[in-house]
Amino acid sequence: MPRPPTRRRALSLAAATAAAVPLAHTAAPAHAAAPADPGATPAAVPTRAALPFPLSQVTLGEGVFRRKRDLMLDYARSYPADRILAVFRANAGLDARGARPPGGWETADGNLRGHFGGHFLTLIAQAYADTREPALKAKLDYLVTALGECQRALAERGSPRPSHPGFLAAYPETQFVLLESYTTYPTIWAPYYTCHKIMRGLLDAYTLAGNAQALTIASTMGDWVHSRLGKLPKAQLERMWSIYIAGEYGGMNEVLADLYTLTGKAEHLAAARCFDNTALLDACAENRDVLDGRHANQHIPQFTGYVRLFDHTGEERYAAAARNFWGMVVDPRMYSLGGTGQGEMFRARGAVAATLGDDNAETCATYNLLKLSRELFFRRPDADYMDHYERGLTNHILASRRDTPSTTSPEVTYFVGMGPGVVREYDNTGTCCGGTGMENHTKYQDSVYSRSADGGALYVNLYLASTLRWPERGLVVEQTGDYPAEGVRTLTFREGGGPLDLLLRVPSWATGGFTVTVNGVRQSAAATPGSYLTLSRSWRRGDQVRISAPYRLRVERALDDPTVQSVFHGPVLLVARSPETGFRTFSFYKDFTLRGDLADVIRPEGRPQHFTTHGLTLAPFHIADDTRYHAYFKRSEPVVVFGTADSGVPNRARADGLTFLDVLWRQAPFTSSGRFVRAVRALADGWLSEGLFTRAERDRVAAAAVGANLKR
Repeated sequence: MPRPPTRRRALSLAAATAAAVPLAHTAAPAHAAAPADPGATPAAVPTRAALPFPLSQVTLGEGVFRRKRDLMLDYARSYPADRILAVFRANAGLDARGARPPGGWETADGNLRGHFGGHFLTLIAQAYADTREPALKAKLDYLVTALGECQRALAERGSPRPSHPGFLAAYPETQFVLLESYTTYPTIWAPYYTCHKIMRGLLDAYTLAGNAQALTIASTMGDWVHSRLGKLPKAQLERMWSIYIAGEYGGMNEVLADLYTLTGKAEHLAAARCFDNTALLDACAENRDVLDGRHANQHIPQFTGYVRLFDHTGEERYAAAARNFWGMVVDPRMYSLGGTGQGEMFRARGAVAATLGDDNAETCATYNLLKLSRELFFRRPDADYMDHYERGLTNHILASRRDTPSTTSPEVTYFVGMGPGVVREYDNTGTCCGGTGMENHTKYQDSVYSRSADGGALYVNLYLASTLRWPERGLVVEQTGDYPAEGVRTLTFREGGGPLDLLLRVPSWATGGFTVTVNGVRQSAAATPGSYLTLSRSWRRGDQVRISAPYRLRVERALDDPTVQSVFHGPVLLVARSPETGFRTFSFYKDFTLRGDLADVIRPEGRPQHFTTHGLTLAPFHIADDTRYHAYFKRSEPVVVFGTADSGVPNRARADGLTFLDVLWRQAPFTSSGRFVRAVRALADGWLSEGLFTRAERDRVAAAAVGANLKR
């Protein structure tokens, strides 16, 4: 196995063995439930400005997303359900029917066993919602029925007998008991994390596939969680959730809030609030960044849960904490592919170049960060959230599934290294990223479209080939195109019509223009990168909207070292294919023409979205193979040079890390040599005033610009 069960043991265990602090035993229970009204419905606060479409109402069209999805569907259809159930049946004293556990962390004695089964439930539920294949529904029903049998067997004759008949796990209740006395990893391993995966899978079986028994099982599990945690003092709970790995609980607050939405039981909402990780929650609500050194995936899903708790309670601190947390991660701690973390941990704010290696960007963390981006978008439809969603989906999630078939392994990544000369490793049967990886590739379409809460607007968030069916409006809208390849995207109203605001996301990378036509007529609406363009009209069957956003080559600089850069073609991360383990050095400016375009120095290779520069091939990162790659390179522009005119003057940088040539070429294109020379002189004067050039150096730079005679 490429990822042994001891994967996390390779990380520092110092946090896991921190000295315990005294517990205040006199505190009141954290969240005692009010008496439940069986007929009550949850009093949710109307917080959503936009709403998702069910997975079953959006189908993928032809293209790379569908091909990767199909690889995971083959795995979903073929992998034996009895292997998933083996650890549950063994724990319940039932016949495992000769099946072996999947392996990895999902072994007969693994302390995280059962988590992979929860993910598998979600995989099958999503696959069924997408395809409506009867065999997938039968497989899902078989899994749920068997888990119900395990839950009953544990309640009736478990050894030891659980504290509540709702208990369901693939190991005894012991791990949960030990957590309450602050037992650390690896003696126990994140019991509520495993509980979350099982409950989430059961809720997905109900909401996506209509299995009523799954909701019953999940509801009684929620009762059990409340019976354990609802009586514990708040200080005890907070100390439990602060423990490295052992206190990791995934999205327990989210799944319990979702359960409350379905059951209306006050105990379920009270149980969700038991998972308030108050120290971090309060810090983020106050916009205090305390993330350095914390386990990334242990904490990201907590904030999705806080968004859901805001829905039900209206407490602004939940919403503020989630928004601020997102802002502490997206950009300040984000690699170019959209992922975060080194060795599973958050590092210092802005530390990107300093942390590049073979253990960056845990795929689970991106899975959860995209969920958070999506939930925040629904409450405040800001294009920034969907810009990040597009980046992470295209450059990390799509890139995380190996481009070869397998019916025995999900063939997905764990870490995705961003250092020089690294290689992706796949498989991950039984690991956390193997579990979320199964889900990732059967829900690509979940955020392509959304609708306004009042049903009067349709958001087009992503430009994936797909078809939306919106029965409440009688609409069928088909989107065609070859994303992530460059090209025109076309939206066609196949059925229905009527007044509707159509909101088209203008990606932040679309600096080369964003042109929209309706039935061949160009629209004059303003298209600002990083926003939504709105088309308001009464639509008719057959109407066509064509969207053109030409891709441009561009670089993105690491926050802590602007000379460490990545290359993009539109939204697509390009990686240099090279086995060298040191940074490759690129220089571009000396070959620029007056247009100041990287296309002057990064040339098409022949295959779509493949380029060459400095003797290397640049390829889209979503091509998932075993080739060693460089996602970042070292930029070297030591001297102010214009074409063949070398001034001999050092290309010095300002305090923000940008050099003279960086700032100059940001002003391109230049329409004439005269404009270019004037820009150089003006900027050289500025460098002189800041003490970055001497008068002689300024004059040499200006003279080089005059003598350069650059082409247009």
